[in-house]
Amino acid sequence: MRCPFCAHLESKVTDSRLSAVGDVTRRRRECEKCARRFTTYERVEEILPLVVKKDGRREAFERTKLLAGLTRACQKRGVALTELEAIVDAVERELIDSGEKEVDAAVIGEKVMPLLRAKDEVAYVRFASVYRSFRDLEEFRTELEKIARDRGRPPSDPPRPVAAPPPPPPRALADVPKDQPQ
Repeated sequence: MRCPFCAHLESKVTDSRLSAVGDVTRRRRECEKCARRFTTYERVEEILPLVVKKDGRREAFERTKLLAGLTRACQKRGVALTELEAIVDAVERELIDSGEKEVDAAVIGEKVMPLLRAKDEVAYVRFASVYRSFRDLEEFRTELEKIARDRGRPPSDPPRPVAAPPPPPPRALADVPKDQPQ
């Protein structure tokens, strides 16, 4: 394995561990030339289908692209990276198990959205707005109404009014200035 620091080709493995799922091996390595340590990840290369884009282009499925899109949708939302990686793992596993040679990008998005929605509805709407390319506010509103309906709350329900503050107590005669009428 090439050292990322000095580019030397010889290194020794100092530690190996399986991931929690058991599909990735994490290896700590030490360069035999500069003695610096680095980490590598090893995973079985499985045949993934080509992704057919909206414009007809075909490209290899890249989990990093999907993870980056999910990460952007979840910015400042408190969804852990491990949860996003689990979504990507599930979608990737489905694609491998399908045995298809090509899959539309739309199919991948449709597989991701319910998994993301279960984690965070705001992130789901963000992802859907980019992924489904909402053309106008009405399409966005329709999606929000669908979410509200699924939660059991009618989407057209107006927000509950905030309770008005209680009226001030009546002033006593002694509180009224003498020059004002009673």
